[in-house]
Amino acid sequence: MITCVVHYTIDPAQIDAFERFARAWMRLVARHGGVHHGYFLPAEGASDRAEALFSFESLAAYESYRALFGRDPDFVAADRIRDESGCVVRYERTFMRPLLPTD
Repeated sequence: MITCVVHYTIDPAQIDAFERFARAWMRLVARHGGVHHGYFLPAEGASDRAEALFSFESLAAYESYRALFGRDPDFVAADRIRDESGCVVRYERTFMRPLLPTD
């Protein structure tokens, strides 16, 4: 299993748009074989940070999902939310593997 952790810098004035963007991507990950663990949004005070975590069974499965970016109409529509609202200022992805308890 591989988990993608996405660190976002968001525009706090566009949190509603970011939530629409996030919900669209959660559906896309699930539709294309991944497990979305959720988006984590600011809860207290002013913040411009958000996080997302989702997993695929392998890097190859993730790459098949990524191959749809910019081509599949649903992926394009989800990105349009981000692009038109400016809700995402920047983001970076980190790939991690879980270390689970053995007990």
